[in-house]
Amino acid sequence: MRTLAAFGLAGLAAFTLAGAATRASAQEVVGVWERDTGASRVRFSKCGDALCGTISWLKDPNGPAKLGQRIFFDMKPNGANKWNGSAFNPEDGKTYSGTMTLSGNALTTAGCVMGGLICRTVKWSRTN
Repeated sequence: MRTLAAFGLAGLAAFTLAGAATRASAQEVVGVWERDTGASRVRFSKCGDALCGTISWLKDPNGPAKLGQRIFFDMKPNGANKWNGSAFNPEDGKTYSGTMTLSGNALTTAGCVMGGLICRTVKWSRTN
């Protein structure tokens, strides 16, 4: 019985640490990221139990994208440093299935159609 109780506590501790690691990764994404072209910046923040991204700066404020426009929705953890949700493209006005992958201070986002057969990726770098 003692071993089972010890295993239960160890298992609970491992589960708690795994949850903390997921939250820590999400926190690493929270902040402002600049697109590789330098055309825009997006602020990622918590929105409920997910992450969302809102345009916080535009090089050309007269284009189709608008300040304050949410372009990433409901990005939820899907493995280590990966999230799935939805991505809105202001250029064509369509919403796509979206993914994000974090690697250090580099974030790669993708909007996909046809079940992920065709994707457009964008690279971002942390600005804060």
